[in-house]
Amino acid sequence: MERAPIQEPPARAVPRVEMRGISKRFPGVRALDDVSLTVHAGEVHMLVGQNGAGKSTLIKVLCGAVHPDSGEFRIDGRPVRIESAADARRLGVAVIFQEFSLVPHLDIAQNIFLGREPGSRFPGVVDRRRMHAQARALLDALGMDLDTRLPAAELGVAQQQMVEIAKALSQNARILVMDEPTAALSDHEIDRLFARIRKLKQDGIAVIYISHRLREVFTIGDRVTVLRDGRHAATLESARTDMAGLVRLMVGREVRTHRRRFGESAGDIVLEVRDLEAENGVHGIGLHVRAGEIVGVAGLVGSGRTELARAIFGADRVLGGEVRLGGQRLPGGPAEAVARGMGLVPEDRKESGLALTRSVGDNLLVAALPRIFPNRWYRFGTAARIVADLIARLQVATPSPGRLAKFLSGGNQQKVVVGKWLGAGVHFYVFDEPTRGIDVAAKAEMFGLMETLVGDGAAVLMISSELPEVVALCDRAYVMRDRTIVGELDRRDLTEENILKLAMHHE
Repeated sequence: MERAPIQEPPARAVPRVEMRGISKRFPGVRALDDVSLTVHAGEVHMLVGQNGAGKSTLIKVLCGAVHPDSGEFRIDGRPVRIESAADARRLGVAVIFQEFSLVPHLDIAQNIFLGREPGSRFPGVVDRRRMHAQARALLDALGMDLDTRLPAAELGVAQQQMVEIAKALSQNARILVMDEPTAALSDHEIDRLFARIRKLKQDGIAVIYISHRLREVFTIGDRVTVLRDGRHAATLESARTDMAGLVRLMVGREVRTHRRRFGESAGDIVLEVRDLEAENGVHGIGLHVRAGEIVGVAGLVGSGRTELARAIFGADRVLGGEVRLGGQRLPGGPAEAVARGMGLVPEDRKESGLALTRSVGDNLLVAALPRIFPNRWYRFGTAARIVADLIARLQVATPSPGRLAKFLSGGNQQKVVVGKWLGAGVHFYVFDEPTRGIDVAAKAEMFGLMETLVGDGAAVLMISSELPEVVALCDRAYVMRDRTIVGELDRRDLTEENILKLAMHHE
């Protein structure tokens, strides 16, 4: 592959961090091949690429979680060794990973200062008042009004992300790595985060920012490095490139923004929800989805979108109203929903959608076992054939069906979750944030798959915080606020502006 020249600012001081010639091989795959990255103090350096391009591995090398096979590090021009997470912290490196690392039963302040609790006058005793005050100051700087004594287990996804950010900022890092920090944040929270990042730049912090949202490259980034297939494709100034150019560098070809061809007549009602109320707080819910439709659910973080999905699927107890699938009332519970033909692709695929320590084949078969083997006689040949067909149909990038699910990229993990329901033969799908944490090419594949599903007569309810996706893909959409539906937009009126008008309070 031809290497693009690395464009460095002409008159800058010694870089804050340099990674030179980093290579790393795992069994069956070369994750990094002679990758270099240079980041200056006071710079936001974007790191982009498809899932599996090597971004996460490069960051794990920087923070000492993975040892490279070759390469070297320099901090402020000085050669250093990073062989452990302790080495990285000592050198001023802090990482906010996409997958959260909070301890559920500890409160917010305890999570922020875990292992670094401020001491009191008495040896071995934590100064809890000071710890909570410092946690409060960090959250205030991020614009988060949260009780620092609240256990992490009670926080939503967006709130957990902001606590992770506060935890990293509390370490007074000189090099701050952010891996998809806005994946679960609302526009308002993103604005707050970007304001904080700009303040960090002014304070001389070097920020490495990984994102699949390419618009953020131009909103917050100074320079951008593109990785492809574990190799360095280019480093460019953000102001001297555009989105189309970045996509070409990422995938090595043109990728068109997916937009459905509308106008096909919808079929019979597959899902009907009447005056639904659930213990998770959703109430007064009424909606329907027809065969051949993709119906969106939009709203701000905290509006109740995921809670709605869980109530419909039976994961959270319904207190009133009813859910009807194919004209028949669901008595409640995920097992009954699946038996009637419903599948849920959850927001957090690793927590709720996959058995990470089981193989790709096991994950693809788990929901289909009662359908494939109704007599409970497991036939290895039949199972292998079905798994092979699903892997080929979904184009899952895996060395073999025996590969553990945890080793797949985010996009391929998402395909396996969908494949689980394909194998089970469901005809109604709930997709909750289907493109969270996957790259632009994988998004296009996911959209194509959803369109194929409805083209074959299935029905889809799609929950997304990405308003352009809702507008581009959905036949119509419901908008939520305060855990209830506040409006429905048909195809003609389905615009980002109209969604936001309904989603936001106007007082």
